[in-house]
Amino acid sequence: MTRTNHSAARLCIFLALIVSAIAPSPARAQQPTLHWQPWSDAAFTTARQQHKFVLLDLEAVWCHWCHVMDDVTYRDPTVIRLLNEKYILVKVDQDSRPDISNRYQDYGWPATVVFAPDGSEIVKRQGFLQPRLMASMLKAIIDDPSPGPSIEREAALHPAADATIAPALLNRIHTSYDAQYDQPNSGWGFVHKYLDEESVEYALRLSARNNALYTKRTTDTLHNATYLIDPVWGGAYQYSVSGDWREPHFEKLISIQASYLREYSLAYAQTHNPEDLAAAQSVHRYVHTFLTDAPTGVFFVSQDADLHDGEDNEPYFKLDDRGRRAQGIPRIDKHVYARENGWTIAALCHLYAVSGDTSALTEAKHAANWIAIHRTIPGGGFRHDDVDPAGPYLGDTLAMGHAYLALYNVTGDRNDLSAATSAAKFIAAHFAPTKPGTGFITSPTRTDAAYRPHPDRDENVALVRFTSLLSQATGDPTYHQMAAEAMRYLASSTIALQPLSAGTLLAYEDFTQDPLHITILGPASDQQAAALHTAALRSLTSHELIEWRDPTDHNPLPTAVTYPPLKQSALFLCTARACSSPIYRPEDVAAKIHKAQLSN
Repeated sequence: MTRTNHSAARLCIFLALIVSAIAPSPARAQQPTLHWQPWSDAAFTTARQQHKFVLLDLEAVWCHWCHVMDDVTYRDPTVIRLLNEKYILVKVDQDSRPDISNRYQDYGWPATVVFAPDGSEIVKRQGFLQPRLMASMLKAIIDDPSPGPSIEREAALHPAADATIAPALLNRIHTSYDAQYDQPNSGWGFVHKYLDEESVEYALRLSARNNALYTKRTTDTLHNATYLIDPVWGGAYQYSVSGDWREPHFEKLISIQASYLREYSLAYAQTHNPEDLAAAQSVHRYVHTFLTDAPTGVFFVSQDADLHDGEDNEPYFKLDDRGRRAQGIPRIDKHVYARENGWTIAALCHLYAVSGDTSALTEAKHAANWIAIHRTIPGGGFRHDDVDPAGPYLGDTLAMGHAYLALYNVTGDRNDLSAATSAAKFIAAHFAPTKPGTGFITSPTRTDAAYRPHPDRDENVALVRFTSLLSQATGDPTYHQMAAEAMRYLASSTIALQPLSAGTLLAYEDFTQDPLHITILGPASDQQAAALHTAALRSLTSHELIEWRDPTDHNPLPTAVTYPPLKQSALFLCTARACSSPIYRPEDVAAKIHKAQLSN
């Protein structure tokens, strides 16, 4: 569902450069080199011992301007001299450290942060820094190490009294959501154009309730967002660098692919627009071809925007398949992170549900099995990578919990539901708020001695949605209580009014409104029951629980609904208000689900 690195992706800075400034001259190659080290307490210990500062270069493997920083700024003689004299240098790939990435996501990549030896921040800068600007900043810090204007006091969080969003505040959030729509160009957000997953998903819900304005907004946004789909290889570029949709920046992140898979699948189930299905299928084809490890079935992190670091890449992406391959293929980050795999597994479940493409479900299962073997940690949680220098991180276990719940929703496999509940229990044990109402934290491990563990809004949105649905699937109120605790954090006005608004609105609906509850009552071997189940999948909504109850099951899941004995298989559709009469014909299911959405 929620991709926690989106805030940073939205804020990457793209600056015009003189072409001659990009390529380092032969003279630069003779300059002393810089010595980078990974993030650790040792960097700050060394800084204290040597009376130096710590400079963090927080980058992304796929980021064009990060490459330019390396090739231009960090090869400048003056910059090198100043850094070697007075700074301990730390370089971090933000995809590898969700805790540090969440901490600085508002600064985009590259982010440059300078710390005093005690870990306190002196300056934070976003985007590419030209050598002259970097040198000036480094000198100024040496001359006066007091914190600059970029270091603002953290806004005080005043936790809400409970998980309820007051009506006046809820109206302000709705108004903000409406104002965040770019009417001339379509889509949510005004600087760069990208598919904001939660904004589109909330609009789809409004459209399903016959809101004509949001029907048009979703249609226009989803159509325009297809301009970011690579017409040659498929897959979605991260965003357009201009105010319209036709100037893509060419990196392809697995998180973006998962967003496209999910939203276009949900849209197709609702509208049956073939363009929506074609978009999802194009992304699926790209993920299978470029971001899937064939032997294991797991998913890689990203494909770089650059064929050669720091160089203009637009001519390359105008080539056809043969022309591109003749020059080479941009680097693929082949790390395998549990979080990114969880996002993709869940999205493939949606594609399978609405299209019937069994390859999508097979791929989802293969990836889930590999992650379960290679990334599980005791207690039901998941680590990020083979070895984590910190962690565990909430995002990995949360994304895999979502993935297992999505698998359960489309297959009914009780083992997947069990794995989802184990993930929720691990989250409760390791990421609970430090104080009531302050949000589930990204990691219980401090990034450094000067920084206390923090919550992330997007992760708490995802947690509300996951545990609310899990509570319905299991009948266990414990998970509803977890959702209430995360929702209390989101209900604080400090958090609720942060842009963009759709995540909070989705979380609040999922928390306060029961999902559409679809139950197929009939033997697993019965063709009519299978056809009803398929019909339910084809009309999948974003807030829905599907279960298949076999009358011969001697250990059924608990339910508050009493189903009548029937002579043939049937489908029941329940909302918070009522349950339908038995539905026997698969061709009647879609209309019943649409009607239920109107009243839910």
